[in-house]
Amino acid sequence: MKMTKQESAIEMHAKKYNCAQSVACVFSEEVNIPKEILFAATEGFGAGIGTMEGVCGALSGAVMIAGLKNSTANLEAPDSKASTMKISKQLITNFKKRVGAITCREIKGIDTGKVLCSCDECIRHGVKLVEEVVI
Repeated sequence: MKMTKQESAIEMHAKKYNCAQSVACVFSEEVNIPKEILFAATEGFGAGIGTMEGVCGALSGAVMIAGLKNSTANLEAPDSKASTMKISKQLITNFKKRVGAITCREIKGIDTGKVLCSCDECIRHGVKLVEEVVI
């Protein structure tokens, strides 16, 4: 039986992919980019971008896939920018509704001691949102 994208992403995370890599790499076929490229491109997004506890990597990976899927890549006239921003905003808004925050610091409860969501659950939400909003 074939694994779901969420299951594949969790398996990648168990193999030490960061949260952004785990989300982005499962959509390799949909954006027609090799997993190795997505893996490399998202490598610095771990632990809230460069371990700085900023925007959750699972959300960053989802936003990256939104851009890769929606952009016309027209360098002379970036005509898809507004629609990609709209999709990204929807991803961020929905992620915050589901998880309770968008930063690693808040999600992990660094200041409050209250964990809102595990990394694996954030990855599941990131994948599901890409499936619902982007793909």
